Amino acid sequence: MNTQPMLVGWAHSRFGKLDAPDVEALMRDVIDDALAHAGVVAEDIDAVMVGVYNNGLTPQGFEGALAALAQPGLRFAPAMHVENACATGSAALHAAMDFIAAGRGKLALVIGAEKMTAVPGRAIPDILMSGCYRREESNPDGFAGIFGRIAQTYFARHGDHSDALAMIAAKNHANGVRNPYAHLRKDLGFAFCNAPSEHNPFVAGPLRRTDCSPVSDGAAAMVIAAPEVAMTMARAIRFRARVQVNDFLPLAKRDPIAFEGARRAWGKALGHAGVTLGDLSLVETHDCFTIAEMIEYEAMGLAAPGEGWRTIEEGVTTRDGRLPVNPSGGLKSRGHPLGATGVSQHVMAAMQLAGEAGDMQIADATLAGVFNMGGAAVANYVSIMERAK
Repeated sequence: MNTQPMLVGWAHSRFGKLDAPDVEALMRDVIDDALAHAGVVAEDIDAVMVGVYNNGLTPQGFEGALAALAQPGLRFAPAMHVENACATGSAALHAAMDFIAAGRGKLALVIGAEKMTAVPGRAIPDILMSGCYRREESNPDGFAGIFGRIAQTYFARHGDHSDALAMIAAKNHANGVRNPYAHLRKDLGFAFCNAPSEHNPFVAGPLRRTDCSPVSDGAAAMVIAAPEVAMTMARAIRFRARVQVNDFLPLAKRDPIAFEGARRAWGKALGHAGVTLGDLSLVETHDCFTIAEMIEYEAMGLAAPGEGWRTIEEGVTTRDGRLPVNPSGGLKSRGHPLGATGVSQHVMAAMQLAGEAGDMQIADATLAGVFNMGGAAVANYVSIMERAK
């Protein structure tokens, strides 16, 4: 019998350059809607886990305490701020599920949020470098510089597959048109994504602007319930598996294009769930850069090492392919407000499984995979989810 806590309600703000002045305001946009979607009130919540990366994006820290300001009914619920780089949202989800699984409560609220556009754009690359091993990896281009080098290493070993990266970008932009929450809702097409130009310049190494996820504001929230409570509610999404695998922080201590932590996380999750990749209806994966999504095809087992480019060229991961990947548009189109991303990915998957994904809906979706990573495949989270009710 599966005793894992279940997902029973959610909410999602639009992602983009938003008028909301701070993280507190972003939280306010999603908390009440998530509670209402679950059919509970704030006073029912036994714990609040808040995922915000921050590290200089905003001056206000102590973000766990902001939840009660956004919703006063949470005043006396224990609340905690969680941070794990770009996997902050998934870390908050795991903390909430662990809280309930330990018997400390029946209902938990997970909030992921980030206000990234309040600081000058030129400051963002350095702020985000706190998610890498600064001693060795600091560079003026930030994480684009790191993933630019990853792309160069991949191309040096396996050939230049810039066209495959452009196909991934075009796929995710096309999918994002269907997503009302997405930051970028424009189908750019393969030709634009593949051709460097004034409007699509090189950013770092072989990566063009269309190979990079945007700087976004946004928030998402989820209500997690003990299984016996979840089965009394209107909807319940079960976790067949949830796994975290970490790897060394410095890329110099590992093969930078192997994504070994991600590979191990996928292997464990599929094993725990008792399913194969072929059983999945869709995957929401962490495409902070298109090269990341391509290597993640290999890590999840869709392609052999060095052959991830075949996956997109053969149409495997398109919306009508054998395994749709990022039908929400992914980070590339939906946006990447760091603390919100992992929560957002799980909300997108839950919407599919509940049949509530609107224009994004994949027909007959029964089993979904989610991959969220912190840093360059350092903190690796995989969830396998299905509808329980």
